[in-house]
Amino acid sequence: MADTSQYKVGVVLSVEIKKGGGKPLKVCSVNIGDEGNPITVVTSASNVRDGSRIVVAPIGSSIINDDGEVQTITKTVIGGTPSEGMFCDSKMLGWGSGSEGIAAQVPAEFEVGGAPPKSKPGAPRQNDETPAPVGEVKGLYEKKLTKEEKKKLAEEKRKAKKAAKEAAKAAEES
Repeated sequence: MADTSQYKVGVVLSVEIKKGGGKPLKVCSVNIGDEGNPITVVTSASNVRDGSRIVVAPIGSSIINDDGEVQTITKTVIGGTPSEGMFCDSKMLGWGSGSEGIAAQVPAEFEVGGAPPKSKPGAPRQNDETPAPVGEVKGLYEKKLTKEEKKKLAEEKRKAKKAAKEAAKAAEES
């Protein structure tokens, strides 16, 4: 696995779609911690939009390419536009799940320019057992009350309410 300590959480400031031969490219302006100096990343990832919070491998960081070799990110020209980094997918981050070629997004709680999370956000954590709800659990096919049973319950409630009212009245008089 590549050294992910150099990767940063970035926010996409703008996206410009560039059509050419083949898959349309997106030229993205990305803030990776230095607000006054955003970087440009060219991608074909379909889930990148304005405001997306994405993990970025900036120039100088390393990734594992499709052949399993370590490759250092350099400034390169893609579709005639200089690119200063690469959006990471779940596989590159070692998260285990997620689609290849889909930029790994993180929630807003991760600071721009900070390190990405070690595991996929929102993924269930090991040994994180949620206790079962305590109390009576009603069955799916609970018996419905008959008309007579409903009338009997309503009468009992009325008698209890009347008795409570009389007790309160008697307490006031004493």
